[in-house]
Amino acid sequence: MAFSATTLSSTEGRILDAAKSCCERWGFAKVTIEDIALESGVSRATLYRLFPGGKDVLFDALRVRELEEFFALLASQGETTDNLEDLLVATVVAATTELRAGEHLALMMASEPGEALSQLTVAGLPRIIRMATVTLTPLVGSYVPPKTATRLIDVLARLTISYFLAPSDDVDLGDESSARAFLRPVIAVLAPSPAVSSPSP
Repeated sequence: MAFSATTLSSTEGRILDAAKSCCERWGFAKVTIEDIALESGVSRATLYRLFPGGKDVLFDALRVRELEEFFALLASQGETTDNLEDLLVATVVAATTELRAGEHLALMMASEPGEALSQLTVAGLPRIIRMATVTLTPLVGSYVPPKTATRLIDVLARLTISYFLAPSDDVDLGDESSARAFLRPVIAVLAPSPAVSSPSP
């Protein structure tokens, strides 16, 4: 079943808020459907009707909502730039800053590191790449061909997650000047043709 933050009902949104709150309080593995129903103020029957399959489906919907909100924020950062390098640097810096500041992610990393790491790597990375591609390709595609845009987004998403999980003493992707110095040669390799200085009309 596919979920989208833009099509959730108010009750579904309240249930997801409750699931997130319960996760932060007790950890992913310990949260039960009963906990979420009590926290959200809805019955178990309503919860199962809205999220057939129970906890697994509900938490999958929560992950989708979190990703949609995350990438919507990144897209808004890119709307104020007028060249490819500035766009990509602003996006990577914003992504790194949000990852570091995210209270939910921090709590999940502390209480359920295996689950959190899985959602940023093996289990969750394909979804992250897909969401990044869908959300950011319209912006990046204003400067380079679609295949190049897809390649740029894929590599930069992987780099951002990698440097978040294993910080470097030499590269800080949350700092604009450090990120720019690191990303400039990467962008040059992935988009070798002369970059358009402004979006296509």
